[in-house]
Amino acid sequence: MLLLDDEKRFRGAAERNLRIVSNLPIRVIRVDSVDSVVPHILQADAVVDAIFGTGLTREVSGLHSEVIQIVNESGIPVVSVDIPSGINGDTGEVMGAAVMADWTVAFGLPKLGNLLYPGYGHCGELHVSHISFPPFLHASDSLQVEVNGPARLPERDNDSHKGSYGKALFISGSSGYLGAPYFSALSFLKAGGGLSYLAAPKSISPFLANKGSEIVFIPQMQTASGSIASSNKNSLLELSEGVDIVVMGPGVSLDPETQDLVRELTPAITKPLLIDGDGITALAADPARITKRSATTILTPHAGEMSRLTGMDTAAINRNRIDVAQRAAADLDSIIVLKGAHSLIAHPDGKVFVNTSGNPGMATAGSGDVLSGTIAAMFGLSLPPEEAVRTGVFMHGFSGDVAAADKGEDGMTAQDILDYLPETLKIYREAFDDISENLYETVFVV
Repeated sequence: MLLLDDEKRFRGAAERNLRIVSNLPIRVIRVDSVDSVVPHILQADAVVDAIFGTGLTREVSGLHSEVIQIVNESGIPVVSVDIPSGINGDTGEVMGAAVMADWTVAFGLPKLGNLLYPGYGHCGELHVSHISFPPFLHASDSLQVEVNGPARLPERDNDSHKGSYGKALFISGSSGYLGAPYFSALSFLKAGGGLSYLAAPKSISPFLANKGSEIVFIPQMQTASGSIASSNKNSLLELSEGVDIVVMGPGVSLDPETQDLVRELTPAITKPLLIDGDGITALAADPARITKRSATTILTPHAGEMSRLTGMDTAAINRNRIDVAQRAAADLDSIIVLKGAHSLIAHPDGKVFVNTSGNPGMATAGSGDVLSGTIAAMFGLSLPPEEAVRTGVFMHGFSGDVAAADKGEDGMTAQDILDYLPETLKIYREAFDDISENLYETVFVV
C-alpha cells in the first residue's frame, strides 16, 4: 500500500484504520517522490485508487497530481474507491487532475460527482455497494437528487382511437427553420401520441406536409420574415383549448413580432405547456410571464438558453448544474429539463433527477426537437405530468442508444432518433422490469 500523506496528520477513522492495516500482513510504504511510485505501479496487476475522498474541494497539485498522471498513463486496470480521486464529489468537476478508473465502487449511494460529467466519464463502470445503510435512508425525503428511473407505460386498450392517446398542438417553425416543426410534431406520433396539430407559417406548411403527412397542419399568417404573426394569437388560444398539451418555441425564430407573440401566449394558455428553443429566448426577456401560469409548465433549455433565463454565464452553469436547475425550477415554478450529457429534470420542490440514457451521437441538430415531441407523447399516454417529463427524457435518450447499438454513434441524426422511437417503446414495454433493475444494460437487441 502506497501512502501519499504524512500519517502523523491522520485523525479519527483514518488513524484507526491505518493502525489496523499496520497490524496486518500488508506493507505500507510512505511515498516521498514520484520516482519511488513508478516501480510499484508498473509491477502491479491492478491499482486501487483511494487518494482522496468525496470531500475534495481544492485543486490537485504536486506529488498527488504526478501520481495520478502516472496511474492514468500506466495502462494498468484501476478500481476507484467511492469516487475517482481528483473528482469533486458535489459537482463532478476535475480538480486539476483526476484518475481515469476502469471501475468505481460507490458506497451507500452514488455521489453527485459519480453521475455528473466530467466525473461520470472518469468512473468507468459504476457500481454501488449498499453497505449497512438502513433502508429508510435510501427513501428519505431529504434526498433531493436521484437517478431518473423509468415509469411503466399504460397499456394500449384494444377499444381505443387516436384521441385516446392524446392531442398535442405544436406552435413551431419559420422560413429559416423547417426541421424543428417536423421533428417535434412527428416525434409525438412516433413516441405513441394520437393526434399532432402543427401551427406553422403558411409558406412552409406544404413542404412540411410532404415530409410528415401524418401531422394535421394548421397554416398560420406570417410576418415579413416568414415567422408566425401576432395576428394568430386568438386562433391559437382557441386551438389550445382542444388539446392535452401545447409545445411552443421550436424554430419560431427571433423575429420581434413572433417573440412578442410567445410572451403573450404563455400566461394565456390554460393547458400544460412545454417551451423550447426560441420560445425560451423570448421568455428570458420577461420570465415573470411563466410564473403567471396555472397549468404545468416545462422548460427544456440547453446551457446557452439557461444562461439567458438566469443571467449566469454558461461556464458557471456547467460547474453547478444541479443547483442552477433547482433554483430555476423553484423561481419559475416550472419543471426544468436542463439538457446535456446526463440531462437534469428539476421540479419546483427541489427534487432533481439525473438522466443517464443517451450517448454522444445525439449531439446533433434537431435532437432537442425530438425530445419535445417525446415528452409531449408521454402526456398523451396519460402519465402524470412529472412522470411524463421524466419518462420522455429517458425514452428520448434510450431511442438514441437503440439507434447507436444498430448504426453507431457517428453520423447519427435527429431523424435516426425519431425513426427508432417505435422500436424503443417496444423494447421498453417488453423489458420494463429488466430496465427498471439495471437501466437496460442487458436488453439491447442489435
